[in-house]
Amino acid sequence: MGCKVLTKNIFQVRHIDGQLDRLHWARQSSSSSSPELSAASEETSTGDDSIQSSNDSDQLAELQAAIKLVSTASSRDTPLSAELILSALNVAGLWNASSGSNDRGQVQASSRGEQDLQWLLVSKATAQAYGLIINILLEQTLPLGQDIWYWDEVLGSSFYLGLYSAQTAPQRFLRLSKNVYFDARSRFYQSGTVQDVEDQRVTSYSQSWSKFYGLIKDSIRDRSLTSMQSRVTTPLMLYRSEVHSKQQRLRRLREMSACGLGVLVDEGMNLDVDEVGISRAKGNKNEWKTVVLKSVSLMENVLRHLTVLDLGIHDFEDTVFMSVEEDAELTHAKAADEDSNQRLIAMVNRLRLILRTHLPNHESSFNHIVERYGRPTRLVRYWIPAAAILLSSTTLLQILVNRKAEFATWVRNLGTTIIDFWYNWVVEPVQKVIGTIRHDKDSEISIMSKESLKGDRASLERMVVDFARDNSPTDEAEIASIRAKVKEGDLTPVLRAYEKDLRNPFVGTIRGELVRALLIQIQKTKVDVEIAVSGIDALLKSQELVFGFVGLTPGVLVCLGLFHWVGGVFGGRKGKREYKSRGRMVRLLRNIDRILSASTHSNNGVLSYKDHGMLLCEVHVLRQSARRIMPGQIYTEFLEEISDLVDLQTGIERQIRVVDRMRWAYFTWLR
Repeated sequence: MGCKVLTKNIFQVRHIDGQLDRLHWARQSSSSSSPELSAASEETSTGDDSIQSSNDSDQLAELQAAIKLVSTASSRDTPLSAELILSALNVAGLWNASSGSNDRGQVQASSRGEQDLQWLLVSKATAQAYGLIINILLEQTLPLGQDIWYWDEVLGSSFYLGLYSAQTAPQRFLRLSKNVYFDARSRFYQSGTVQDVEDQRVTSYSQSWSKFYGLIKDSIRDRSLTSMQSRVTTPLMLYRSEVHSKQQRLRRLREMSACGLGVLVDEGMNLDVDEVGISRAKGNKNEWKTVVLKSVSLMENVLRHLTVLDLGIHDFEDTVFMSVEEDAELTHAKAADEDSNQRLIAMVNRLRLILRTHLPNHESSFNHIVERYGRPTRLVRYWIPAAAILLSSTTLLQILVNRKAEFATWVRNLGTTIIDFWYNWVVEPVQKVIGTIRHDKDSEISIMSKESLKGDRASLERMVVDFARDNSPTDEAEIASIRAKVKEGDLTPVLRAYEKDLRNPFVGTIRGELVRALLIQIQKTKVDVEIAVSGIDALLKSQELVFGFVGLTPGVLVCLGLFHWVGGVFGGRKGKREYKSRGRMVRLLRNIDRILSASTHSNNGVLSYKDHGMLLCEVHVLRQSARRIMPGQIYTEFLEEISDLVDLQTGIERQIRVVDRMRWAYFTWLR
């Protein structure tokens, strides 16, 4: 996994580091108040030992620098690497201590204060190695779930099973060819005596090849007969059995890794130190040194037996604990005098062996198992579509070359359409809306021109006035009255003449008065229509801004939809990640509930080592998912729930209640 790991092991390493500091300072305080140490200090400070004191000061400075390097206060959020831990111990000269030399500055001849610093350095290095191993086990165990899920998908579909058989067909063919070749070669060299071999040197090359080719055919025939005798099921059933076997091996590996993780977390580095640095162990104030050495032995045995899949979970636990109890160096260290350096020598040797040998061997063995039983590599999974694309690349290139002009035209038309749409449906409507807001005369909406009604109404007044003058004598007062009535739509003089001419329509037509009256009424109708249209113009003008936004809406909607789609493709990954994290958190809580509900707990009501390891893996992923979506204060409170969840001393019942509380307390970030 390429992510940084900040899990319970980091906090546990920091807690152990703090306990070691408290033990060291408590020991220093008791030593400084001891009369014997004061007398020894006075003796050391007298005489001709100035050069020796200088060497001691240099050694103490190196030890202090190495202690600072392996302290969690100076480290990052991940444990130190194996190289840094080894270099820190190497700087202090502890590798020479392990070799048994008697030079000044070695463990055997070091002063009491220097020896305390060496113990502190090796213990802190052990704590860092402890955190490193737990971190590696977490990183190795978590991806196994993805491989197991992959095999579930393959087993759940006949199509996927057939696809798997096609993907792995070249591998099976190469494996079969290799087996046939080596079998035929072994038969070829075992088919005769030494004299036959001497005779073969004088035979022709074609005869040797014919014999070897015949042996190949015999090997293939034997394998075909064996395969036909054992094949009582369909090929898909054989592939299903193969996939199921791989999945079971991965499940066993995950259970073993989880069990090893649980053993280390539960049993490793349990110093049991109070806040003032006093060990709670009864009878021996140096019992914590035995605990550290036992933790080193525990780490070594877990790494040695973790990838032995033939062992069951219980056999693995029994083997590890039995190996620790029967550890010769640990037994010798327990029997040694507390002032001797046997424990320190044993710890240095074992720690170097773990970091240089057992840890790389474990990683190599683990990766080999995952490579053998895990999901196929990307090359195996995607060689079929890659081969199809490679084989059809010539045809695709030919199609592209032959239709180059058409593709260019399509691209050109697409660009023109986009530009025209932008200017015609977005830019121009926006400009019209802006002009409407500014009362721009060019942007006003109207059905008829502004001066049309005024001219037609004036013409109607003149026609009515002339008609009244021609038919009867009128003065200026009557003409003004007629003009006023015409403006109001009253054409009484014209209508009276029209009614009179209707009595003798032929005479009125000959005289022209009837036709004249009809034309005036037509003009009146035209004016009425224009008045109605002017009302519609006024209504449109009052809603001109609304119509502008209506014209702008299609273009805006299309642009917004396009921008939303582009944002969802390129810029919406954060929302998708949050959505996936929430769904993952719900599934993780479900897995944690299943682990707690179906756990095989011990007599004191706590989880077994395997279940505890599985719980730590699920909690690690849960913490990572919560950190992506929860605010700072909420995430801090969530970590408190996580601490209660992984605390084995509370018991399974309380852990289940913690899971229930997490569901309703953080429902907002889980839905």
